[in-house]
Amino acid sequence: MDAKRVVDLLYWRDVKTTGAVFGANLLLLFSLTMCSIISVLSYVALALLSVTITFRIYKGILQAIQKSDEGHPFKLYLDKDVALSDEAVQKYSDLALGRMNSGLIELRRLFLVEDLVDSLKFAVFMWILTYIGALFNGLTLLILGLVSAFGCPLVYEKHQTQIDHYLALVNNQIKDIVAKVQAKVPGLKKKAE
Repeated sequence: MDAKRVVDLLYWRDVKTTGAVFGANLLLLFSLTMCSIISVLSYVALALLSVTITFRIYKGILQAIQKSDEGHPFKLYLDKDVALSDEAVQKYSDLALGRMNSGLIELRRLFLVEDLVDSLKFAVFMWILTYIGALFNGLTLLILGLVSAFGCPLVYEKHQTQIDHYLALVNNQIKDIVAKVQAKVPGLKKKAE
């Protein structure tokens, strides 16, 4: 899936497609809050099998009544090659390996305090996450993230000028506070760029 299709999906360019993707993902996450992942996957597989078996029987009865020989209704999909190519597996595993290695290098840098300011920022972030973790579980955060991913771009697109104005005000306030803190705390002077 390329970036343009993802952007079109998040900005609701095709309402039917976005609604289906958003609704299916939201239903899956709500289902996971009620049942285990094994139960949810089993129910989804049973629902899919019910639809495909019913459609296959329906088409078979239609073919028998009309005395036609159209063949298997899913022939087009049965003939498609769904095997992963060696190149695709190699490409994505190399990509994942590169991201994992860069993440490990960054974690090593943060935990071994290569830069005090970055390590302190990371510590504050982890401390904030402890409070977030106490308030929400992982599935709740995933649901909020999904709703935000599909809602925020649309709201931003409609009210961009007002949002940009207030974000600039907040950004200036944060810069002022950070500058004051850096001026008062020794060792937190800004790095030369």
